[in-house]
Amino acid sequence: MRESDGKVRKRRTTFNEAGHAHELTFSCYHRLRLLGSDRTRLWLIQALDDARRRWAFDLWAYVIMPEHVHVLLLPRRTEYEVAAILKAIKHPVARKAMNYLRNTAPQAMERFKVARPSGRVEYRFWQQGSGYDRNIVKPKTAWSVVEYIHNNPVRRSLADSPTEWSWSSAQWYAGDSDVRLVMDDRPPYPPLG
Repeated sequence: MRESDGKVRKRRTTFNEAGHAHELTFSCYHRLRLLGSDRTRLWLIQALDDARRRWAFDLWAYVIMPEHVHVLLLPRRTEYEVAAILKAIKHPVARKAMNYLRNTAPQAMERFKVARPSGRVEYRFWQQGSGYDRNIVKPKTAWSVVEYIHNNPVRRSLADSPTEWSWSSAQWYAGDSDVRLVMDDRPPYPPLG
């Protein structure tokens, strides 16, 4: 679709279907490494925890990378909006991060400034748009997503094994009880082999 600024943007279709899990991926503005500090990652952990209580979803897996996030969740309500869930996760982190920058490094705010054609100015922590959303209906697919999510830090050479990266649900799956965020449950049917 062509926008008023002449750029062509893809429209993402979201299917809010009861009983479907969702594999979500969203990125920091311009893929900057804004999730590189423990402080910001802890804000995201808190936002995930708060959002799952407010919007009634089971959190099956997550990983926080320096510039993006992967989440696998299952809404428990028959009627829900992925957009509302994403906003509940992303908005508190963006608000805290932008307030932190305004107070500690106001000169850095210019990197996040977006001037709208209307003249309105906003500051972005997250890349515009809702990111990637794939409906998951098969247990085998859900388990492959869990594996993909947990192996992300290994593929990026941030850890030698999934459980070495403490900013994911891999340690919980390995049976560790001292984790940053406890998962609600596991996808149905244990994986084979």
